[in-house]
This record gives sequence, C-alpha cells and structure tokens, in this order.
Amino acid sequence: MKKIVVINGPNLNMLGIREPGVYGDVSLAAIGQQLESLAPQLGFEVEMFQSNHEGAIIDRIHQAYSDADGLLINPGALTHYSYSLRDAISSVNLPTVEVHLSNIHKREEFRHTSVTAPVAIGQIAGFGAYGYELGLLALHKHFGSQGG
Repeated sequence: MKKIVVINGPNLNMLGIREPGVYGDVSLAAIGQQLESLAPQLGFEVEMFQSNHEGAIIDRIHQAYSDADGLLINPGALTHYSYSLRDAISSVNLPTVEVHLSNIHKREEFRHTSVTAPVAIGQIAGFGAYGYELGLLALHKHFGSQGG
C-alpha cells in the first residue's frame, strides 16, 4: 500500500470557518475523513498534516522522502511566494499534486502565480473539498502509468 502525505499550509486549519463563500463550509477534519475513506480503494494510506509554519511544512516534506510515496499539498498562501517550499518539494523527488479549494486563477492577481506548481505533476483548483479527492485520483493514475 502506498503512503500519501496530505499537507495543508497556513490557515487551512480554519476551513469551514474562514471565508466559507470562498473556501466552502467543509472542515479540514471532514476532508481528512473523506480521504481516509477513499484511500484504501486506491491502494493508499493517507496521513494528514497541517501547519501554519513554513519550516514545519518543509520538515514534513523532507521526512516524506523516507516514509511516503507521494504528496498531496495545499500550500495555502505559500503557493505564491515560498521558494523554500518549492525547493523542498523538488528535493524529495516524490510525485506531488498541488490542490486549491478556490480557483486561484479567478481571484486576485497575486494568486495567479504558483511557485510550487512547476515541481508538481499537476495542479487542481476550484473544486472545493472535492479537489482533494481528485488529487488522490490523479496520484493513483500517475502511479498506474508508472507501472506501480
């Protein structure tokens, strides 16, 4: 069974409370439950991780090098400026899918650029909490196309 670490960046612990008109009313815990239900059907084990601290997120990505097979990440605002996060993803060389609840390309101009997307196998944006499930499905398809 492949292990996928689901990493959530700053402010995502406030899902369901923070700007529900933009991010929806589903909590991060509920998203985790949805993924834990779907994962076994795909041959995955998932581990949820959230931090409001960039260094803690980078540390978890580094740890994933030795204990995970892939990453599903919602970097939050770090998406748009964190070159250290980008470098951490690149350094572990694990298949990574970037996910965003809102369509970042329909929002403020500064949100249109992702510094992390170029080191991911793909980006999913604008489907709310369902985007996380789509991310797991994308990783499943990726591993299948790689022969494992």
